Amino acid sequence: MSKTNLDIQLKTIPESAGVYQYYDKEGNIIYVGKAKNLKKRVSSYFTKTHDSGKTRVLVKRIADIKFIVVETETDALLLENNLIKKHKPRYNVLLKDDKSYPWICIKKERFPRVFPTRRLIKDGSEYFGPYTSMKTVHTLLDLIKGLYQLRTCNYDLAEDKIEDGKYKVCLEYHLGNCQGPCEGYQTEEDYQENIKAIREIIKGNFKDSLGQFKQQMKDYAEKMQFEDAQRIKEKIEVLENYQAKSTIINPRISNVDVFSIVSDESFGYVNFLQISYGSIIRSHTLEIKKKLDETDKELLELAIVEIRERFNSKSKEIYVPFKVNIGEEIKVTVPQLGDKKHILDLSLRNAKYYRMERFKQIKITDPDRHANRIMAQMKADLRLSEEPRHIECFDNSNIQGTNPVAACVVFKNGKPSKKDYRHFNIKTVEGPDDFASMEEVVFRRYKRLLEEEQPLPQLIIIDGGKGQLSSALKSLDLLGLRGKIAIIGIAKRLEELFYPNDPIPLYLDKKSETLKIIQQLRNEAHRFGIEHHRNRRSKNALNSALDTIPGIGEKTIVELLKKFKSTKRIANAKLDELEEVVGVSRASKIYNHYHKE
Repeated sequence: MSKTNLDIQLKTIPESAGVYQYYDKEGNIIYVGKAKNLKKRVSSYFTKTHDSGKTRVLVKRIADIKFIVVETETDALLLENNLIKKHKPRYNVLLKDDKSYPWICIKKERFPRVFPTRRLIKDGSEYFGPYTSMKTVHTLLDLIKGLYQLRTCNYDLAEDKIEDGKYKVCLEYHLGNCQGPCEGYQTEEDYQENIKAIREIIKGNFKDSLGQFKQQMKDYAEKMQFEDAQRIKEKIEVLENYQAKSTIINPRISNVDVFSIVSDESFGYVNFLQISYGSIIRSHTLEIKKKLDETDKELLELAIVEIRERFNSKSKEIYVPFKVNIGEEIKVTVPQLGDKKHILDLSLRNAKYYRMERFKQIKITDPDRHANRIMAQMKADLRLSEEPRHIECFDNSNIQGTNPVAACVVFKNGKPSKKDYRHFNIKTVEGPDDFASMEEVVFRRYKRLLEEEQPLPQLIIIDGGKGQLSSALKSLDLLGLRGKIAIIGIAKRLEELFYPNDPIPLYLDKKSETLKIIQQLRNEAHRFGIEHHRNRRSKNALNSALDTIPGIGEKTIVELLKKFKSTKRIANAKLDELEEVVGVSRASKIYNHYHKE
């Protein structure tokens, strides 16, 4: 990738938490890093002067940048660790060793132990995590230990050995930390109830435990045992504040391919996350050009085959947003809840970010393609018969009922065409009447365009609801343009779009580009109209004060305002000051007008 392309990439990276990957010109990953804000972090490599020689060499070797967006900094830290362990990039040193993050293990055994570990052994035990620090693990285990009495010994508590009296209770029993299952003082059913509650706490589901502890706290308080009540209260506070584990990694999600898709009129964007032993080890987004208006299902099926072949994936299961047909050998899962759904949502989020990044890059490198896509999108969203390459928007301004004016702004190919903007002073309407004013300006605008044989717009937008739209339609009827130009009204409050002869408004997605362009048109028309209204009102106010002086014409007024800036300063000026600007005769008339008494 050339330096120019790198510069474009740097401008379009999102300001989100995530992991960035640097590639050299051979396509090898040379560095993996995490960031709270991807744009700031990645940009810093190219804008700062680095003291480290290693960093300077790294920056010179960067040929391409990819990123994976996640929800939190913690998720970014965990994902960075997985990718470094998997790819072992040349310029990553600290995390290439075999040190891994801590987990909490519930051992598969009779009367299970609960303990921290950095090793995942496939013996049927349950592992929860990973956690970003051992401190978090110990805090949680201390909490569990304070809530439930569990054994810490590593005895084999088989039923026959307990019955034979092979073991004796230890100090932990006498301290009240264990209920002595080794001598049969606690049943397996009772112990498993505790394990069930602990499992829910580790997952972040505290509802049952909180209910139990709140009742205990209430009981202690009623018995005036306030120290015990306070101890339980502190446990409740820790439970309520504890954040559940990260969902970036879940040991139960193993060796799975995750696919998601977003699309527009011309392209589909398919994201692929590869999960191996519960960890994300790869993210890739494929851009597919539509040829025959293919559906998302057809595009996703094509992309799954292509991506799995490219990356030589042998996974027997895939997660997708909807059912796809890719053969009998692969299990297709459409997640609805939990960690599986969270992983699918993460894939979709990365597809959306990639699409946004591509749009920004195309806007810089290929503005025509950007305009074509926007026009196709607007045609579809607004149910038009042709692309709205030329749009005109009208707005009335009659603040406090004075100096009524209207504005017409023009967009061509989705961008303002300021040389085509027009102001209108309302001529035929007495007083503030938005409907009649709209009828007048629309008639005047298109009568003139027809007379001068100028091109007509494909779409007219009226800033207002049904009333203004009906008024504008009357003028189009008079000019014989009804049905030849699409026309809609936009109501300010809920951004409702009204169509002729349709009482039910259209609501666009608040994030859609079509609505954003319509809002931009409306706001620009409002700004342009208000600006003209203010200028006209100011001019009228100035002229009304100075025009009343006999023998003083427009040219004299302009000269005075250039010098004194306001009518108030002219009124307070001395005679000799006025004479310097307009001569003795006119100066006397002005001075005498303001100093009659």
